[in-house]
Amino acid sequence: MADPYQTLGVARGASEADIKKAYRKLAKELHPDRNKDNPKASERFSQVTNAYDLLTDKDKRARFDRGEIDGDGNPASPFGYGGGARPGSGGRAGGPGGGFSSAGYEFGGGDGDMSDIFEGLFGGQTRGGGFASGFGRRAQPKGGNVTYRLQVPFVDAATLSPQRVTLGDGKTIDLKLPAGVETGTQMKLTGKGEQGPGGAGDAIVSIEVQGHRFFTRDGDDVRLDLPITLGEAVAGGAVRVPTVDKAVMLTIPKGTTSGKTLRLKGKGFHKKDGSRGDQLVTLVIDVPADDAALQRFVAEWSDTRNPRAAMGV
Repeated sequence: MADPYQTLGVARGASEADIKKAYRKLAKELHPDRNKDNPKASERFSQVTNAYDLLTDKDKRARFDRGEIDGDGNPASPFGYGGGARPGSGGRAGGPGGGFSSAGYEFGGGDGDMSDIFEGLFGGQTRGGGFASGFGRRAQPKGGNVTYRLQVPFVDAATLSPQRVTLGDGKTIDLKLPAGVETGTQMKLTGKGEQGPGGAGDAIVSIEVQGHRFFTRDGDDVRLDLPITLGEAVAGGAVRVPTVDKAVMLTIPKGTTSGKTLRLKGKGFHKKDGSRGDQLVTLVIDVPADDAALQRFVAEWSDTRNPRAAMGV
């Protein structure tokens, strides 16, 4: 049983205004709606609210200061009723002016009206089992969040193809991928977690974009090494090129050298601003290993250039 003064961080002689100020600060930091993934914060929130209830009830505060009740509002006497409700009190803990408990939470009934505090902090709105204006009710805890890991094929991530996800309850949903999706992206499915007294928690889906056998990602761009024949490199011409959308025709300039990179606009990943990256196609001349005709041609053909001269060799 904690000392309510210590719980709120105020001195024993603190004024009601100081107590309210301290509680307002802690309630804002610890409110369950702002700490959905931190059960310790919810527990601490309950403690500071109980302390506020006691210290803003003048009768309870005086009795606590005299050592007649403990920090939970229960009789301090070893012959008292301990942590339970008193017989004949209608379930009220701490006698007249006390609160009533429900699902482990105690609702204040002292002089301090918490509704004005929560209207100031949270606009008097009831959110996800939160506080209702004018009543100062404690939020019921939501169910726990559930995490999922979703492996998304490379092409699906680039084209934002919907992904079918099977949840823990056996139900399936079609998940719309966000623009800019990448490995590590997290998506929240509100109310798809575990059930609790204050409603269901959320499902958190962590995305893992799978690799591809010939595409690679470079930021929002897609890179591809495209093999071409020696004839296509020398004479040029149009060739079919795969993209994440579908195959397109790409024109290769005459006299193309291996390593030359061409750009296909708008064939990359979707960006967060709505635009798309590009596909960068690097040409790689594929020379056959055992082609007699090509070997005879090279034997009769002479190239007097030194293509490595710029390297100083």
